[in-house]
Amino acid sequence: MTGVVVIGAGQAGASLVAKLRGEGYRGAVTLIGDEPVPPYQRPPLSKRYLLGEMALERLYLRPASYYAEAGIDLRLGCPVTAIDRTARKVVLGAAQLGYDTLVLATGSRPRRLPAAIGGDLGAVHVVRSLADVDAMAPGFVPGARVLIVGGGYIGLEAAAVAAMRGMKVVLVEMAERILQRVAARETSDYFRALHVRHGVEIREGLGLERLLGEGKVRGARLSDGTEIGVDMVIVGVGILPDTALAESAGLAIDNGIAVDGLGRSSDPAIWAAGDCASFPYRGGRLRLESVPNAIDMAECVAGNIMGAGVPYLPKPWFWSDQYDVKLQIAGLGSGHDRIVTRDAGDSVSFWYYAGDRLLAVDAMNDPRAYMVGKRLIEAGMSADPAIVVDARVDLKALLRS
Repeated sequence: MTGVVVIGAGQAGASLVAKLRGEGYRGAVTLIGDEPVPPYQRPPLSKRYLLGEMALERLYLRPASYYAEAGIDLRLGCPVTAIDRTARKVVLGAAQLGYDTLVLATGSRPRRLPAAIGGDLGAVHVVRSLADVDAMAPGFVPGARVLIVGGGYIGLEAAAVAAMRGMKVVLVEMAERILQRVAARETSDYFRALHVRHGVEIREGLGLERLLGEGKVRGARLSDGTEIGVDMVIVGVGILPDTALAESAGLAIDNGIAVDGLGRSSDPAIWAAGDCASFPYRGGRLRLESVPNAIDMAECVAGNIMGAGVPYLPKPWFWSDQYDVKLQIAGLGSGHDRIVTRDAGDSVSFWYYAGDRLLAVDAMNDPRAYMVGKRLIEAGMSADPAIVVDARVDLKALLRS
């Protein structure tokens, strides 16, 4: 079988094949996933699904029946072991599958703790797949002791769910503050205070020396020499683009699979989209790890496979749910030199500026600030800080001005 073959049945892969069919592509379409379930949402895994508030079927991006109805050959539990670029075939164990066009939507993989410091002990978990969350769910019981390693959004979301379950939570972050890589100090301070109010013990500037136990984790020795007892460890120290197949096939790699503005790799027959791909952006290269990017880039690549010739222009936005707080982020804050705070009491937002240019907005329970900031950033417009900081002024005035 030839036609379009997509490796990776996550958000990007599922979005791409649906877009192809939606735009009238009539050739063969094959979507290959290494997990045994249809494409599903990842964000609810560590929140509503783990809390038992969301059934498995509601995680699915589309009903399982959709793929056959749309003429998409969905192959699940089917890892791809190699790509033969010369023969234009992918290798699936003992079988091979030909392609005219290949798309890599392989996503990302979580960083794990080294086995040398106890990373292979039982009850040490990462948060990425359905299987990961199903494995840790039985340990989420009131009174259980959990150590969260890493103070990024993954670690903080896991800490929130654990605290809501009545667990005793300790979170360690090697950097001087949580969220240091991705957010301003003001956002770090906000979420630190939020977690402390919910009983989470946060230790910053402190690393993990090793985990303790025989077969199953029983404790942890921290970098200051202290030891704590634990029943479970959740590792949230970041993710890496899954480029193994692309690298072994000899494709260009640059913080992910390097693609051009259209999404094509160094091999004209192979494209890439989502977490695994880096693309040209403002004179450099950018790789985004988010659901919106996976969807938007995949749909752009689908159009370009059909000849649209439209460069991918990202409109970055992200979100995180912790306790009763919904964080919405518009734009990219890297390179900012000041933060303007808008505090409305029950909501707050932090506005990132480089000089007079608005770069990003972090909005906590403030959908209007998020919406206005997002529209301004996407239009290449800024915002008068005097209006931003005055919570009495309607933010829509920024759009009118």
